[in-house]
Amino acid sequence: MIGLVDYGMGNRRSVEKALEHVGATVLVSSDSDALARADALVVPGVGAFPKAMELLRALELDAFLIERAAASVPLLGICLGMHLFFERSTELGGSEGLATVPGEVRMLATGRLKAPQIGWNEVRWERPSVVLEGLGEAAAFYHVHGFVAVPADDTDVLGTAEYGERFAAVVAHGSFLGVQFHPEKSSHDGLRLLANWVAASDGDA
Repeated sequence: MIGLVDYGMGNRRSVEKALEHVGATVLVSSDSDALARADALVVPGVGAFPKAMELLRALELDAFLIERAAASVPLLGICLGMHLFFERSTELGGSEGLATVPGEVRMLATGRLKAPQIGWNEVRWERPSVVLEGLGEAAAFYHVHGFVAVPADDTDVLGTAEYGERFAAVVAHGSFLGVQFHPEKSSHDGLRLLANWVAASDGDA
């Protein structure tokens, strides 16, 4: 069973439908006791980092997610949901994160390109992983973001994309997998990545 963390920010229904489409049984909840029964957890996210952390703390889900990460429970963070697992973000004056992945979140340096990035972008893989099976050397995914995660350890970067600058599009750290894009909106390649993650949710990426 996959637990979909409902903290009030994110495309919960579309993520739930995508997970069900690839064969997962999904529990949508904001209750840590219920989510603790899940074999793996997905944290979606759309919006501002400080507000998301405020909501997680109010629901006491921050400590729960930190504990789940320490217990090596498979975790998938989508877009803002990925950012929350880093140490801090500079967004809206700065905020502390869950700090289970070393590094920070900062504004995407788009240069002369329109900000935020909205649309399809090719992601190239930095190393092999079971979650990338069937995706070739690169695949296109749908991005909507103005901030990017910057891991302290380059070996945590599983995939990269370019938009004004080269940035981490996929991060793998222990049992945590984070994607900057929205796999639930990324057609067959997004579904393939989700299917691979669900199938491998009893091991590290």
